Amino acid sequence: RRSTILQQQFNRTGKAEHGSVALPAVMRSGSSGPETFNVGSMPSPQQQVMVGQMHRGHMPPLTSAQQALMGTINTSMHAVQQAQEDLGELDSLPPLGQDMASRVWVQNKVDESKHEIHSQVDAITAGTASVVNLTAGDPADTDYTAVGCAITTISSNLTEMSKGVKLLAALMDDEVGSGEDLLRAARTLAGAVSDLLKAVQPASAEPRQTVLTAAGSIGQASGDLLRQIGENETDERFQDVLMSLAKAVANAAAMLVLKAKNVAQVAEDTVLQNRVIAAATQCALSTSQLVACAKVVSPTISSPVCQEQLIEAGKLVDRSVENCVRACQAATADGELLKQVSAAASVVSQALHDLLQHVRQFASRGEPIGRYDQATDTIMCVTESIFSSMGDAGEMVRQARVLAQATSDLVNAMRSDAEAEIDMENSKKLLAAAKLLADSTARMVEAAKGAAANPENEDQQQRLREAAEGLRVATNAAAQNAIKKKIVNRLEVAAKQAAAAATQTIAASQNAAISNKNPAAQQQLVQSCKAVADHIPQLVQGVRGSQAQAEDLSAQLALIISSQNFLQPGSKMVASAKAAVPTVSDQAAAMQLSQCAKNLATSLAELRTASQKAHEACGPMEIDSALNTVQTLKNELQDAKVAAVESQLKPLPGETLEKCAQDLGSTSKAVGSSMAQLLTCAAQGNEHYTGVAARETAQALKTLAQAARGVAASTSDPAAAHAMLDSARDVMEGSAMLIQEAKQALIAPGDAESQQRLAQVAKAVSHSLNNCVNCLPGQKDVDVALKSIGESSKKLLVDSLPPSTKPFQEAQSELNQAAADLNQSAGEVVHATRGQSGELAAASGKFSDDFDEFLDAGIEMAGQAQTKEDQIQVIGNLKNISMASSKLLLAAKSLSVDPGAPNAKNLLAAAARAVTESINQLITLCTQQAPGQKECDNALRELETVKGMLDNPNEPVSDLSYFDCIESVMENSKVLGESMAGISQNAKTGDLPAQHTHDAITEAAQLMKEAVDDIMVTLNEAASEVGLVGGMVDAIAEAMSKLDEGTPPEPKGTFVDYQTTVVKYSKAIAVTAQEMMTKSVTNPEELGGLASQMTSDYGHLALQGQMAAATAEPEEIGFQIRTRVQDLGHGCIFLVQKAGALQVCPTDSYTKRELIECARAVTEKVSLVLSALQAGNKGTQACITAATAVCGIIADLDTTIMFATAGTLNAENSETFADHRENILKTAKALVEDTKLLVSGAASTPDKLAQAAQSSAATITQLAEVVKLGAASLGSNDPETQVVLINAIKDVAKALSDLIGATKGAASKPADDPSMYQLKGAAKVMVTNVTSLLKTVKAVEDEATRGTRALEATIEYIKQELTVFQSKEVPEKTSSPEESIRMTKGITMATAKAVAAGNSCRQEDVIATANLSRKAVSDMLTACKQASFHPEVSEEVRTRALRYGTECTLGYLDLLEHVLVVLQKPTPELKHQLAAFSKRVAGAVTELIQAAEAMKGTEWVDPEDPTVIAETELLGAAASIEAAAKKLEQLKPRAKPKQADETLDFEEQILEAAKSIAAATSALVKSASAAQRELVAQGKVGSIPANAADDGQWSQGLISAARMVAAATSSLCEAANASVQGHASEEKLISSAKQVAASTAQLLVACKVKADQDSEAMRRLQVMVTDAGGKILLLERAAGNAVKRASDNLVRAAQKAAFGKADDDDVVVKTKFVGGIAQIIAAQEEMLKKERELEEARKKLAQIRQQQYKFLPTELREDEG
Repeated sequence: RRSTILQQQFNRTGKAEHGSVALPAVMRSGSSGPETFNVGSMPSPQQQVMVGQMHRGHMPPLTSAQQALMGTINTSMHAVQQAQEDLGELDSLPPLGQDMASRVWVQNKVDESKHEIHSQVDAITAGTASVVNLTAGDPADTDYTAVGCAITTISSNLTEMSKGVKLLAALMDDEVGSGEDLLRAARTLAGAVSDLLKAVQPASAEPRQTVLTAAGSIGQASGDLLRQIGENETDERFQDVLMSLAKAVANAAAMLVLKAKNVAQVAEDTVLQNRVIAAATQCALSTSQLVACAKVVSPTISSPVCQEQLIEAGKLVDRSVENCVRACQAATADGELLKQVSAAASVVSQALHDLLQHVRQFASRGEPIGRYDQATDTIMCVTESIFSSMGDAGEMVRQARVLAQATSDLVNAMRSDAEAEIDMENSKKLLAAAKLLADSTARMVEAAKGAAANPENEDQQQRLREAAEGLRVATNAAAQNAIKKKIVNRLEVAAKQAAAAATQTIAASQNAAISNKNPAAQQQLVQSCKAVADHIPQLVQGVRGSQAQAEDLSAQLALIISSQNFLQPGSKMVASAKAAVPTVSDQAAAMQLSQCAKNLATSLAELRTASQKAHEACGPMEIDSALNTVQTLKNELQDAKVAAVESQLKPLPGETLEKCAQDLGSTSKAVGSSMAQLLTCAAQGNEHYTGVAARETAQALKTLAQAARGVAASTSDPAAAHAMLDSARDVMEGSAMLIQEAKQALIAPGDAESQQRLAQVAKAVSHSLNNCVNCLPGQKDVDVALKSIGESSKKLLVDSLPPSTKPFQEAQSELNQAAADLNQSAGEVVHATRGQSGELAAASGKFSDDFDEFLDAGIEMAGQAQTKEDQIQVIGNLKNISMASSKLLLAAKSLSVDPGAPNAKNLLAAAARAVTESINQLITLCTQQAPGQKECDNALRELETVKGMLDNPNEPVSDLSYFDCIESVMENSKVLGESMAGISQNAKTGDLPAQHTHDAITEAAQLMKEAVDDIMVTLNEAASEVGLVGGMVDAIAEAMSKLDEGTPPEPKGTFVDYQTTVVKYSKAIAVTAQEMMTKSVTNPEELGGLASQMTSDYGHLALQGQMAAATAEPEEIGFQIRTRVQDLGHGCIFLVQKAGALQVCPTDSYTKRELIECARAVTEKVSLVLSALQAGNKGTQACITAATAVCGIIADLDTTIMFATAGTLNAENSETFADHRENILKTAKALVEDTKLLVSGAASTPDKLAQAAQSSAATITQLAEVVKLGAASLGSNDPETQVVLINAIKDVAKALSDLIGATKGAASKPADDPSMYQLKGAAKVMVTNVTSLLKTVKAVEDEATRGTRALEATIEYIKQELTVFQSKEVPEKTSSPEESIRMTKGITMATAKAVAAGNSCRQEDVIATANLSRKAVSDMLTACKQASFHPEVSEEVRTRALRYGTECTLGYLDLLEHVLVVLQKPTPELKHQLAAFSKRVAGAVTELIQAAEAMKGTEWVDPEDPTVIAETELLGAAASIEAAAKKLEQLKPRAKPKQADETLDFEEQILEAAKSIAAATSALVKSASAAQRELVAQGKVGSIPANAADDGQWSQGLISAARMVAAATSSLCEAANASVQGHASEEKLISSAKQVAASTAQLLVACKVKADQDSEAMRRLQVMVTDAGGKILLLERAAGNAVKRASDNLVRAAQKAAFGKADDDDVVVKTKFVGGIAQIIAAQEEMLKKERELEEARKKLAQIRQQQYKFLPTELREDEG
């Protein structure tokens, strides 16, 4: 039999290689002598190309990424085909009128369509360039998700573009053939896109040139389409230069490839030769990519995304050139060839630099403004630098020189222009402007000279600043407002980019809708897209208007306003898009949406900055612009009235009667509120807010006019249309008068006549506005119904009613029927407000009729009353019903006008209920004779009323939350059940709501929130480590946007408070920026963490900056602070983005340079923020700076105390304390004087306060230095006295820090302000501490009193600490109860020490007690307060802990004071009382510990539990070992000596071995911890110390073993460190390694005592021990070999020295007999001394081991024995 085997083949696709097969000739001597030979060349390379279909069975299989790309391409192909079909025919538009509004609408639609098409073509070309770049390399290395994203971008934008093209073609159809030409161009582009999609399919066998050809076709078709719509705004010359520069790069690269080929030919190593060839090939490929990319994006190079693609292609070329040069350098050492390669590479780099610079100039410059542009830019930048350099006279003068040169150049340029000017008038203007500028320059130069001559004189600096400001104004005027033009131009560019980015995001959102798995997120995204789509037209119109009318202030303001209005919806769309990205299943669509959202966020940030700058530059012109707008609206309405009279008024596309009526109603309220604000601001004379109100009024009136025209065009009643247009025109006319009067009122704010006119005009406008609203369909019918009810209700005004002629039962029956009808009509009115306007008219008419009938029936029933009082009650109820009915109709009218008004639906429902309740009250009154009937009737009416609510379950009827509603339903269900039980005994009641689950839900929600927060932090950190900085950029942008959000929250502090925190975070950002500059060169992988820190700091800075700006006075300072904080935010965003880019590609030199530039910009912007804060309050800023300096001094003193305690604080020479005493006293007195100036400075000018703060900081710095010198002169033999002295100056520094803070808070405050009392208290403490320092200085050398003095200082210090502890201030951080308990041990030790000092009365003991007491009490109070304010601690427990903390401190103070008494009078009776004082302290400590235990609740574990200690020590030991291992990671061997030395080769071995031992022992201790937990779980060891005698002993063994492992490993790491640094012997290293081995064995034995030998934990532990032991042996061997080598070398060196001359270190043998004998005796003495020291060291080692042996468990001792 035969079988057929089918086997799949996998082919590895390769590339054709070009090379020479010719070999150099070999010449040999022939047998017949020399012969001639011919020299020629090989024929050109021959290539054969086979074209055909590859057998599908041999195609390589597609990867999952390629399959996903195929799906994306197929979907995109369908979209492109659909777009081509749609572009086959024109759209038809509804008939449009010829009035002004219709013409404006058409023009606006044309502009909007052109803008959208342009932005979509930009995206298509950018996507095409991205596809070309991404598909250039090996298919195995291609990012197919990114390719899919680019293709999705192309297809989705083509789909959206087809819609805009069809609309534009329909609008352009008036011109002959223009619409068809446009559709044809769009179809051509769609065809080119289709060709590209076919060419880039992974399964396609098309050559690479096909892809490049298709891409080029897209670029050509894009340019044709843009020219067709008149949007080819890019300069043709710019495109030509761009392509020529790209070709120059290609030519230069070709030359480099030739030079590399020469290197490859001489390379001897085949591998290196192949590397050169591959690098040269890659260089050629990347260059061709660059040229292709340039061709594609050339027509749309104005788009940032296109520029980005071209720049990215350029960076690829740069990297390939660098790789080529490196490959050549490695392949050959031929200097000449390498020189040629380097020169060729330099030419490529220069050509590339020229190309990218050309692109970047276009990106940064935009449209050129004029020949004075560069000079004005320089002047603006330098004047900003002068403003920010206030206080640094040298820098200001240096900048002034630069400024003088720039203005001189500008003046010369203007004069030359004036001479060349033909028009004499223009020549005179130029000369006059030049003279003005020259005069301003001369004034500035004089001011600069004054500042240079007097650098410390602030008045001279201020004159220079004012002169620079004058020069800036003169420059702006002289350069014909070039600055303002540039700012407006920047805003135009930013607005265009923002609109384009928004259009892209909308397209991406629609494309992602299909694959979004979260409908709620998609719906939110759709809503935000609609809001942005409504604002894009206004932004586009603003840009077009500003460009068309460059000098028109109104057009510029319209652009500014539309830009500012665009920011909020744009930000919301960014947030919605980012929230939707994780739920989009299509990766390509998700990436597209993410990128578009990121680009939009960047564009919005630029738009925010540009609009702010433009608003500052254009000045307050809102009122005039508003007047112009209102006049234009009036003219448009007049034109619409003419069209309406001629029956030619047509609604615009998309307008309906209902929509326009709702718009008019809702806008009328906005008009009313903005006018009210306008009146208020004008009456107050506030020009800025009056302008804002006028602008908002004009915007609202514009919407009102459009809505009024839409209503008039949509209605079928000509009279109603005419009335609507007339009333709207009256509103416009009155509004224009109102704005004009407001403008006049600003001129004379207190003029009574002006105020009166303003009120009269406002009243007239309000009347016109009401008339306009009343012209809406249905409104008049409601007014008629209201009027009818009013007329009918007049029947109730008579004094008495005639008696009824009907029987009681008949009258009652008619009243009930009329009540039911009226109640039903009320429900119909409520229902009609949700429907058409005609429904409300009918319902209100029926309600009016039913009310008439009900009123008549009620009057008839009143006639049945037996007494006058009953009749009055009935009439009163009828009046209530009349009033409730009127309110119902008014509420219905209000809701129909503005359905979206807040709480309008609730008000209507309440009015309907009021009608029902008032009817019930009347019926109840009239049916009292029939018990039970009234209750039933009332219940039925109420049921009838609430039945309507169930028809609309989506509308709110109360303010209850969901859970409150559930609870209410359950409670009322129970009541209903109980009530029904009276009718039927079979009804059953429901259960109460499950209240007990609410706490559990809340706790679970809190846990969930914490978990989400944790994972977000983790994700952000992980993202930052790999360069994903999108979240950080979003966080910074969100913080920046909050600075603009209306009115900030109510400030909780003063400007000074916020100034302090802003300074702190600003400086932190500057420090981080500096670190990022450093790390970009050394460790780029650490940039992520720094960027995350900067993001966090900026978030705090923005929040505090907003409050600082809100509290700053005057408002200009606040505005400056806010603006500069936002500018800093932009700088942070750019820096974070560059950090992310550098992490992705750490070797990119371009990005490194850009990051360093961004970091410098951030630092400069920080200085601008600080200068703005200083302008807010110079004195408090100086206080902040001084406080920072003092904090540094305190930290330095803490370090000095550590050195003193360790006995290492020594004087540099033989000085004594007496040499420093006078200097200390003199400096301390100077500090007292500075303190007085500081206190008085709080109530004086900011300048004096600043001077006092700076002086005090300088003096305390000097005092700290002299005290440290004095303490060092005491010598390290007396560390306790040194600590006393340093503590005294530290107390002074802390008091000064508090005093500076109090002064800052009290600055400019009245004398009775609470902060003044705080200042006085701080000054008192300062005086006390300085006095204490002086006393301490005087007593230092007096051994009889210095202990007493130290104790007095400590008592004062503890009292001050207690005051801080008892203050209401909440600590910044919290700690655990265990920490609080741990700190009480210090109190116990200090108490024992104090009692001992009191009994001994020795000054040394007293000094030690004083120093120990300080630290013990301070640590206890800090830990107690931090633990008490933990969020989980209850108020009761907190109060208890704080009380016993205070009692403990007071008891300890009494003890110390009693020790003082004992020192002065040391009698046995007084000493005996020390025990009682110590017991009081002990009792308070016990209570404090119990309070701390109560803080933890049931989860608290006893820190003294041996089992707990064991696990804690094990984990602590592991942490200690890991810390030591990390220290080893940072170590590097010491620098090699210049002469070669074999003994140093082993250092790397030592380090690696020590690192591995540290890692192994860390794992070992962790395993021991796991084993210990396993024993507790098995019950072999109690989790509570029930069997303390057994388990406690075992735990102590485990603890000691873990401590020994940790200590030994730490010693090993230190020994390794010292060894490789050359500071220790290898013998010590071997000894340390052996100690690790011994302690490891002890730990294993301690764990074996109670463990299960077969458990997993024990097996792991034994493996760990084995591993650690093996590594220790390796280290011993390495170190031992090193010792042997060192010994051998030493012997060799000694042998060499024996044959040579003796050097200076050799032993000099004395030749004389006596001298020789003495030398021998001395040597023997030295030898005996060393032997005795050796013997003592051995004994000491034996004692140490015996002592340790006592603490080992029994099992361990037996095993060891």
